[in-house]
Amino acid sequence: MNEFIHGLIHGYQNALTTQGYPLIVALMAMESTIVPIPSEAIIPFAAATGKLSLLGIVLAGTLGSCLGAAIMYWAARLAGRPLVLRYGGYFMLPEAKLHAAEQWASRFGSFGVFVARLLPVVRHLIGIPMGIVEMDFRWYMFFTLLGSALWCSVLAWVGVVAGHDAQLLKGDMHRITLWLVGAAAVLGLMYYFLVHRYMVRPVRPVGPGTDSK
Repeated sequence: MNEFIHGLIHGYQNALTTQGYPLIVALMAMESTIVPIPSEAIIPFAAATGKLSLLGIVLAGTLGSCLGAAIMYWAARLAGRPLVLRYGGYFMLPEAKLHAAEQWASRFGSFGVFVARLLPVVRHLIGIPMGIVEMDFRWYMFFTLLGSALWCSVLAWVGVVAGHDAQLLKGDMHRITLWLVGAAAVLGLMYYFLVHRYMVRPVRPVGPGTDSK
């Protein structure tokens, strides 16, 4: 297992030496759709190499995130809710997950797009409910840009810190486990307090005829 992880890390970092920023753009674009590639594995290890500029990494990650987010938005907007409900399960988007994302989006509105870019699970789903309700695309992309830039900046900083851990870069399993446990704990807490609690709560409808009591 140690050698396998070591190989993955160095394989990705070696690929960056030849493909550079375009590779980061492509991976982050996929990460922002339904492809299960974690940004936590893309940006930090790119920054840890020290071979690419941090600004370039952040810009490439942000661009990729925006591209993927735009794809999700327009796919949902053009397909419509019935089609998404019918075929979403084939793309790791079951009806329950769509309902949860819609509920979370309804509660937080346009600002939720910004917050979503900082959170697991919701990050790649937020474009679907926003596309279905036809949120103004300019505002959707504006908040996506802000959130993505902030998230990529945080991940790049983590990568720089990790880059000073020689044992981690050598693929030391104990070091990698500590980093993964720490990252999982932080993301888990963020997800619980900012996402899960609101996804499971019913959203009261607001509008004419609604009981305001």
